[in-house]
Amino acid sequence: MKGVVLLSIFAVLFILIGAGCKESPSNITNINTEQKTQDSTEVSLMVENIKWLGHASFKLTGEKIIYIDPWKIKGGEKADIVLITHEHYDHCSPEDIARIVKEDTVIVTVADCQSKVLKSNKEIKLVEPGTKVNVKGIQIEAVPAYNTNKQYHLKENQWVGFIVTINGKRIYHAGDTDFIPEMSQLKNIDVALLPIGGTYTMNAQEAAQAANTIKPKVAVPMHVGDIVGSRADIEKFKSLTRVPVTVLEESQ
Repeated sequence: MKGVVLLSIFAVLFILIGAGCKESPSNITNINTEQKTQDSTEVSLMVENIKWLGHASFKLTGEKIIYIDPWKIKGGEKADIVLITHEHYDHCSPEDIARIVKEDTVIVTVADCQSKVLKSNKEIKLVEPGTKVNVKGIQIEAVPAYNTNKQYHLKENQWVGFIVTINGKRIYHAGDTDFIPEMSQLKNIDVALLPIGGTYTMNAQEAAQAANTIKPKVAVPMHVGDIVGSRADIEKFKSLTRVPVTVLEESQ
């Protein structure tokens, strides 16, 4: 009889302890909601100093003002640094560069853009894939950007994308590129700016593969909405990408 009573007591204690340890569905929902809110806030902070100027053009603000591939822009804050990925007119535009340079602006670009930007009379630093430079305290790394199944951006041209470290974040601008093997070697990318428009670069599906390989904290679609690409491409990219995606609205 005594044994039966003890077993009953232990059974009751087990049930009570189990009930106390188990999260209620509402608590689980609250935890998941809080985590999603925290993740959303982190993503917002990642991109708050990145302005999409249309096509493949961006302005990064932080320790310095940095423009990447300015094209069809209306002006704006003067640049400390201008990065140009390759010589095509919609990326290397002397007229647009002239709108944003100041006396001490430094232009970082590839060799075949040099003749186009010489007229700016600014300091020019030439890079090729693998080059790392420090410009005005900003770490900049040039990485490969080329086509694998089309002839618009040949590997032998030595055109580039850039990894820029600003505000403590590593921002990767892919340039005009397909999904290439070198992307698997990119590490600790916070924000990846990826072309998704197809025809001349990756399409939405290929760009999603790139994002899933690079695993940035957030991916931002670009090279879309002007010349090539549509809202449908953006939606397809979002649906196939396994990392957070932020779609920036065009601003000047």
